[in-house]
Amino acid sequence: MQSGKVSVAEKCFRNAIKIDPEFSEAWANLGHLRAKVSDFGYAEQCFLKAISLSPDLEPAYLMLGAMLMNQKRFAESEHLYREYLGQHQSSKSVWSNLGVLLACLKREDEAEQCYRRALSIDSHYKNASFNLSYILLRQQRWKEGWHCLEDRWQYPMLEKHFTFGRWRGDSLFDKSLIIGFEAGHGDMIFYSRYIRELKAQGVKRLALICHPALKRLFATLDGVDQIFSFNDEVPATGWDYWTPPMSLPNYCLTRSHNIPASIPYLHAESLLVQQWSAKLPSQGLRVGLVWKGSPQFENDADRSVESLSEFAPLAELSGVQFVGLQKGQGEDDIRPLGLNILPLGPMLNDFADTAAVIQSLDLVISVDTAVAHLAGAMGKACWVLLPDYRCDWRWHAEGSSTLWYPEQMRLFRQPAGGGWAPVIGALRDALQEKIQSPSV
Repeated sequence: MQSGKVSVAEKCFRNAIKIDPEFSEAWANLGHLRAKVSDFGYAEQCFLKAISLSPDLEPAYLMLGAMLMNQKRFAESEHLYREYLGQHQSSKSVWSNLGVLLACLKREDEAEQCYRRALSIDSHYKNASFNLSYILLRQQRWKEGWHCLEDRWQYPMLEKHFTFGRWRGDSLFDKSLIIGFEAGHGDMIFYSRYIRELKAQGVKRLALICHPALKRLFATLDGVDQIFSFNDEVPATGWDYWTPPMSLPNYCLTRSHNIPASIPYLHAESLLVQQWSAKLPSQGLRVGLVWKGSPQFENDADRSVESLSEFAPLAELSGVQFVGLQKGQGEDDIRPLGLNILPLGPMLNDFADTAAVIQSLDLVISVDTAVAHLAGAMGKACWVLLPDYRCDWRWHAEGSSTLWYPEQMRLFRQPAGGGWAPVIGALRDALQEKIQSPSV
């Protein structure tokens, strides 16, 4: 199972159960495998069988509770966790999982209590600390939030590769620093704002490792001396420090008053702008559109718009030319909806191309994905469509603006309970207003 040989692993678990039908761990592992392939009904039966055989088998409760939560069977998941905790008050893992569930339900005070209960049992329990960070950051409790975010995961590849130490807030005056890559494209775009801050601290030489699709774009970052993609051969020596990008806010002591929001900090190449502008319509309000993010993202089903057909009400507007910036998942979802859309997504090679198109647009409308961060980093007007369920901390708990892109972004949030129809309706009204008053 750990090596990815799912079918062979399943045969092993089933053989184990044949030998001993009361082998609860084998039932739980079989349930875990079936849940991975979305056979949720059978997986649930396996988990319940394991629990009936071994009422103290914590992993079965954890896996079943997580599966129920992911299916949005929240009441059942909460009941399961609390049932276990009723007999096992010292279970840090179940307290943390319950906290995740309550945070998803926006019961953040209760969630925080659960995380802190887990940490009172084990002060070094990184899962609970990392989970707590998302609540703290959403509530702009920056100091403790950044500190807890440091418990997200480790970096054995970078630590093993580099022969020099990790930066943890030491003086950077006259020092050299390399920033590693972390998380997704949007995260790298978001955290690259800190390069100016690092330069202001006196860094004499700065390098950056990024995803291959960002390498050309990041060459436009002010203050970067060298760019590597993670496919390049990166020297193991040559710098004083290395750092993961998500640690920069913590060690730069970021608070509400000093958020690095000097925008733009990313730019489009002038030659690419000329090439792409020739492909764009010359009349009307030119609006870029992105409706899906990466399917690998844990909350993609909620943050992405299932089909471009959801935007059909926008076809009522005259004077708008939509430009499809969708790349990857959903890029072929250009159907005759009456929506005046130019599908450029399949033609885009990397984010440098996307930036060049954005430069010539009047507005970008995007779900919470990398293109939204790119537009914001370029200083382009961007309207971001946000889910009600598990909305990212960067967009805060409420409101139509964000401290991270204070003048560039307008946030359109789903109502309580979710649904894109109200959001699209609000978009239609806002676009109509913008057509009439382009400066809006």
